[in-house]
Amino acid sequence: MRLDKPGVLLVNLGTPDAPTSAAVKRYLKQFLSDPRVVDTPRWLWWPLLNGVILPLRSPRVSKLYASVWMDEGSPLMVYSKRQREKLAARLDMPVALGMSYGNPSLKSAVDSLMAQGVTRLIVLPLYPQFSCSTVGAVWDGLTEVFRGYRSLPDVQFIRDYAEHPRYIAALKSSVERSFAKHGQPDLLVMSFHGIPQRFANEGDDYPIRCKDTFAALTQALGLPADRVMMTFQSRFGREPWLMPYTDETLGGLGAKGIKHIQVMSPGFAADCLETLEEISEENCEIFLKGGGEKFEYIPALNDDDEHIEMMLDLVNAQR
Repeated sequence: MRLDKPGVLLVNLGTPDAPTSAAVKRYLKQFLSDPRVVDTPRWLWWPLLNGVILPLRSPRVSKLYASVWMDEGSPLMVYSKRQREKLAARLDMPVALGMSYGNPSLKSAVDSLMAQGVTRLIVLPLYPQFSCSTVGAVWDGLTEVFRGYRSLPDVQFIRDYAEHPRYIAALKSSVERSFAKHGQPDLLVMSFHGIPQRFANEGDDYPIRCKDTFAALTQALGLPADRVMMTFQSRFGREPWLMPYTDETLGGLGAKGIKHIQVMSPGFAADCLETLEEISEENCEIFLKGGGEKFEYIPALNDDDEHIEMMLDLVNAQR
């Protein structure tokens, strides 16, 4: 009789091993080589990636990483490890952490779980809102890992958790803590990571799932429509991405009389370069230069206890 031994695989995007140009180049090459992320024909993309983007972008991005690097490492890695440790302490099953790009790899995480006799894999991608470029990439990565196995585990794949009650409650608590500390702003901005508009046109329901989170959290907070806004950040390349763009929006708020804003990024399960540098520093400066006066960034849920409780609920629902 085949035993049932579940194990949990937590997955996030990944991060360079160090805030150096060489480490960032390795990471970006793997990340930007994934057709889920950039689907430009390879014959056109490879020369551009290797001859222009990586040589020019890696030194600049490494400096940005250095500006947010923590004593224990990259913020995303530090918080992801803490999430794994806290979740593992609450479960009676193995919990492993893998990254779609960089280290620890998906393969190393799956290998670790299989070596512990896991026969049923509960996969939790730490992306609250599904996208083909993130959750889809996890699915692809696992398929590639399993090519090397003669025997496969049962797989229970958690697609996303955009409206999960505990996720919304945890976000609500984080906003209320920020309001209590800094005062209620003129506007709460929820900035989600963007994707090319073309992806949505072709069937990716990511923008719908972002709207679901936005609507649920707005309702939970009891905020009127003119006190909350949804935007999209981190666009890359020249084609249109989901709008409105965070940077352009924040730059124009001061002229509209909005002087105090707080910004959160509900699509990120852990703080990283896109939140700590792009939002908290770069977009803060854009807002202040545009006539704004007061800006606060509301941190990601990271290893907050309510966040871990939400993960626990998601895993236990698969048992």
